[in-house]
Amino acid sequence: MKTKFLQVKTFNDVTLWNNLKDGDEKSFSILFEKYYGDLVNYGNSLSPYAEKVQDCVQDVFTDIWVYRNGLQNSVVVKAYLLSSVRKRIARLHERDHIFRKATSTDAISFLLEFSVENELIDDDYATKEKVVYLNKLLNELPARQKEALYLRYHQGLTVEQIADMLEVNYQSASNLLYRGLLTLRKEWKGNLSLIILLSLTTC
Repeated sequence: MKTKFLQVKTFNDVTLWNNLKDGDEKSFSILFEKYYGDLVNYGNSLSPYAEKVQDCVQDVFTDIWVYRNGLQNSVVVKAYLLSSVRKRIARLHERDHIFRKATSTDAISFLLEFSVENELIDDDYATKEKVVYLNKLLNELPARQKEALYLRYHQGLTVEQIADMLEVNYQSASNLLYRGLLTLRKEWKGNLSLIILLSLTTC
């Protein structure tokens, strides 16, 4: 099963996207399998309703297939999918009156908590103590800063892609990342790189 997963991850997104646009069901299925888990995890960070999140993710893929002829030729597939899930969940919130009605996705908050895995660091007790404190600092950040860090270091998105997803300009997205990192760097006194630790965090 793990081997199959790794094989799916190696398919080129551009090729899959173009084939999907041409009506290739296999390419569509591979994209679904490749990103479904990431999209559900991200959706769960924006809504506490797991079943509705799964419905939203499936609806995104359904729309992609149904409206494939109108899809853009050049997209960063992962960023496009994450953004589509975020927008659909925002509409869900509006429809269900869970949050205030809004025309943008700023009505939803990032809910998941970060956790740096101690076993990925070392067996040094002092280091683990610092990592526990880092987890606390991460999870006390404002929701938008947490989400920006998640998209940058978990999902590998660029600042420009994060700006598009959060519906802010480039400078605002950059500021979110900068402020989040600045807060963490003020407090993090460990030997390990903060950026490396962020890439090792789970949600």
